Amino acid sequence: MSSYIPKKMKRRAFLAGSAAMIGAPALAQNVDGDGTVEIESEVTESVRRNISAFRMLDWKPYFSNLRNGAILCDTDSRAVHYWDEDGETYKLYPSSVPLTDELTRRGRTRVVRKVVGPSWRPTPSMLKRNPDWPAYVPPGPDNPLGTHALYLGWTYYRIHGTHDTRKIGRRSSNGCIGLYNEHIQELFALTKVGTQVLLI
Repeated sequence: MSSYIPKKMKRRAFLAGSAAMIGAPALAQNVDGDGTVEIESEVTESVRRNISAFRMLDWKPYFSNLRNGAILCDTDSRAVHYWDEDGETYKLYPSSVPLTDELTRRGRTRVVRKVVGPSWRPTPSMLKRNPDWPAYVPPGPDNPLGTHALYLGWTYYRIHGTHDTRKIGRRSSNGCIGLYNEHIQELFALTKVGTQVLLI
């Protein structure tokens, strides 16, 4: 079941209405061509606590253009924003973010590879911190990258899904940005190699 919020509704009313929908499906937000916001998917407890931080943003303060589309990962609000090349499609997703500032990389990069059913190898620093971790995890339900992954221009950094939905809305990753599997599947379909990415 989806809820719709008219474009004319003010931001304060939108946030108050979103907070009131705690028991209802929520959080992946889609603005269609008529300016309607569709809210879908389930809300975890951590996302509920963070719901007031979810707000629609304009791309212009962050990107000079929308060539190839644009993704903004906001580690403070734990949200991922997507705009298509025409500026007509806008998506807003709750995300997991790195555990600490030391693990967080900020700046501009782009999507350099897209993988359905990614395998995972922990980085050397991860294995040093967690020597009991496996050196390789194949695709599947135990894979920390979930069902889809967008590989970024920085080595080891990705926007990916997760099978552990408790991580969404939290500081829980070793550097990557995590989304619900259904959200990364949607974002994966919208993006292409070359899509701009900014982490703030």
